[in-house]
Amino acid sequence: MNLSKRIAFYTLGCKVNQYETESIKNSLLNLGHREVSFDEKADIYIINTCTVTSIADRKSRNILRRAKKINRNSVVIVTGCYAQTNSEELEKIPDVDIILGNKEKNSIVDLIKKISVDSLIDAKLSYVDTCQEKPKLIEVENIFSLKEYDEELAGNINEMTRAYVKIQDGCNNFCSYCKIPFARGRSRSREKENIIAEIKELVKKKYHEIVLIGINLGVYGEDLSDKITFEDLLERIFQIEGIERVRIGSVYPDKITDRFISMFNNPKLMPHLHISLQSCDDTILHMMKRNYDSKLIEERLLKVKKKISNIEFTGDIIVGFPGETDQMFENTYNVIKKIGFSGLHIFPYSDRENTEASKISEKISNKTKKKRVKIMEDLRDKMALDIRNKYLGKELAVLFEEEKEKRFYGYSENFLKVESIDNKQLVNKINKIKIISITKEMLLTDG
Repeated sequence: MNLSKRIAFYTLGCKVNQYETESIKNSLLNLGHREVSFDEKADIYIINTCTVTSIADRKSRNILRRAKKINRNSVVIVTGCYAQTNSEELEKIPDVDIILGNKEKNSIVDLIKKISVDSLIDAKLSYVDTCQEKPKLIEVENIFSLKEYDEELAGNINEMTRAYVKIQDGCNNFCSYCKIPFARGRSRSREKENIIAEIKELVKKKYHEIVLIGINLGVYGEDLSDKITFEDLLERIFQIEGIERVRIGSVYPDKITDRFISMFNNPKLMPHLHISLQSCDDTILHMMKRNYDSKLIEERLLKVKKKISNIEFTGDIIVGFPGETDQMFENTYNVIKKIGFSGLHIFPYSDRENTEASKISEKISNKTKKKRVKIMEDLRDKMALDIRNKYLGKELAVLFEEEKEKRFYGYSENFLKVESIDNKQLVNKINKIKIISITKEMLLTDG
């Protein structure tokens, strides 16, 4: 019997989810299984879901239904955040065979070892006929029982020149609109020695840039016995021989301390921050249960810009939170405009079940939310153009990563995308490049 299986993967959501999918994928490929495209006929489809918004929920459901349309005799495994929080909803969908929560995600490899390609029969899963009701394997345990970081899901998202390293999982904030603590559990930090060992291996493999990712990076170490801080970890990473670039995935405004700002004095730390803002109005921030106000946002971010040359910000914003008046939206708009962002992810608020915000009665109409999204998008586009204009005629250190139709793309130190025309010698190298023109999304050079 041929035990090798054709396995297709689909990941929704954040880099942490992608990182964990890569861990599962690498383990399965090492066992001799073969990866195929999600649009191809596979024996097993693995969907790693997201639940950060209602749109993410809908995308997760749509994707898992696609699998059975491609191969009705396949086994469809659904895991991730949506599986963790909405397993009962998934159980009602006949296209799903196995539902595993985030805590059980690392059992996928062992489970697949038991599934025969020829019969697709397992001790727990009996696949009979697509026209009949079939039993499902459902393993979704209490995510809050996880007390330590799960080292078994250690795997890299390795792009051509950049690698992502997960250092933390979970969140203790319980913001009023957010399901993530219920999907990921409480904050759990990875041991420093394991992080350093993984980065050393990536440096040996000639990756130029390491990106640190997690659900809430700023709380790294608070749960560890030696009480190491995120800044302590950064200092240790800087000492790794051969490391060229370190980039931070995202950070909350209240975690931008003076010591954190001082980390950027080391040239290895890239001058860019993705800020988890959500709002810049005090009333809305309080209703969201964020641990800061608009004064702190302004003070911290403007101080960063004053101290760190050429640093740029991107950020997340939610518009149309329940009870958000025109004035509250304008307050957020004005703070965003004052600080200046090279990019924004703008989300219209959507209720997440069982969250406090979902129970607030003063809902904002979809029409108003769409209007506010458009206003914020217009501001985002203007800021992006203004910021890119600053770099006309200047030189930036750019790491070129990919080629598409004789055009080469990479990112500057401050995470501005750069396009170069027909210059192959730039790929997989850090080069000083002079910017000759811009678009709202790109810096352009002739190489």
